[in-house]
Amino acid sequence: MLKRFPLIIGCLAFALTACQPQDKYIAISGYAQGGTYTVKLNLNGSHGRIHTSPMQIKASIDSIFQMIDTTLSGYNKGSMISRFNRGETIVPNTMFKDIYSEAYRFWKESDGLLDVASGKLFDLWGFGFTKDSLPSDQMILETLKVIGMKRLQQEIVPDLQGRFSAENLIVQGQKTSAELPILNYNAIAQGYSCDQIATYLYSLGVKDMLVEVGEIFCDGVNPNGQGWSIGVDRPEDGNNQPGKDIQAIWQSDGKPHGVVTSGNYRKFYIKDGQKYSHTIDPKTGYPVNHNLLSATIIADDSMTADAYATYCMVLGLEKAQEFIESQEGIEGYLVYGDGEEMKEWASSGFLLKEMN
Repeated sequence: MLKRFPLIIGCLAFALTACQPQDKYIAISGYAQGGTYTVKLNLNGSHGRIHTSPMQIKASIDSIFQMIDTTLSGYNKGSMISRFNRGETIVPNTMFKDIYSEAYRFWKESDGLLDVASGKLFDLWGFGFTKDSLPSDQMILETLKVIGMKRLQQEIVPDLQGRFSAENLIVQGQKTSAELPILNYNAIAQGYSCDQIATYLYSLGVKDMLVEVGEIFCDGVNPNGQGWSIGVDRPEDGNNQPGKDIQAIWQSDGKPHGVVTSGNYRKFYIKDGQKYSHTIDPKTGYPVNHNLLSATIIADDSMTADAYATYCMVLGLEKAQEFIESQEGIEGYLVYGDGEEMKEWASSGFLLKEMN
C-alpha cells in the first residue's frame, strides 16, 4: 500500500494550467528536482467536491517539493543529506529518518543489491554527485571496503537533543575505518516524491489522480472515465525525450499503482569505445553489463516500483523475470536485446494496451 509520510505544507509562488475535460479535472505543473512535474486530478473527489482551490493545491505541492529538496537532494549543497554526507551533525526530520528506514528494508530484501550507502561508489564512476569517472580496479577495491549498509545501523536514532551524524550511524564493529557513509537516494527519491504528492492529494479527498515526477503514481480514472494509459519509452541510446518514441503502453485498472521504468539508455558515457551505464552493482563495484535494456515495474506505491525497477536492472533479464514472477502485487515489463533485435517480456498481470 502507499506509504503515507507526514507532510509540511507551506505557501510558495505558483503557476497553474488547466485542461478542459468533462467533469472537474485540472492539470497542475511546475519545476522540481531538476526537471518538471505534472499532476492531474479530479476536483470531484471520493467524498464530493474538493474545496481546496487549485492555487492552494499548487502552492502545497511546491512546498512538498521544497521540503524534499532541502532534506534529500544531494545536489543541494545545503540540504540535510548533503550536510550529513559531509560529516556534519544534523537534527534529522521525520522524512530523513523514514526514507533511511525504507532504504534499509530494500537493502535487506535485495540481498545487498539496493544499497543507498554506496554513494561513494557512484561518485567514483561519475554517476553520483561528482564528475569523476573510470576508476582503477584498486580504487574500486578500496572503496568496496568502506561503503555499504553492512557498516550501518538499521535505524537513525538521534541523541536527547535530537542531533545525529554519519559517525553515529556506523555500527561499533565497523568503526575501524575513518571513512564516513555517503548516502545517495537516487534509486528511490523520485518514487518517494510521487508518493508524497499522492498522500497529500488523498488527504484532500482526491480519488482520480496521475502524479508524474519522472516516475509516476496513478489512481482512479482519467477524464474519459477509463484507467490511465502510460507509455513505456523505447530504450534506445539517445531517446532522451520522454514520450517521443514509445515501446509499449500500460493500461491502468483504476486501482492505485506506482509505475516506474529504469534503464541504461539515458544515463551513461562512452570512453575508449566502452559504454559505462549508471546501474552499478554495489557488490562488484562495476556497472552492469548484460542484455536487459529497461525494466518497468508496477507496484502499490511508486517508491517500491522505483526500487524494484533498479533492482531488476542490476539482476539482469533471467533473474529479473524470476523476481517479478515470485512477488505478489508486483508486475513487470522487460525490454532486452537479442543480437541486433529488441525484444520484450511481460508478466501475466501487466496490462498492455494495443498501440495504433
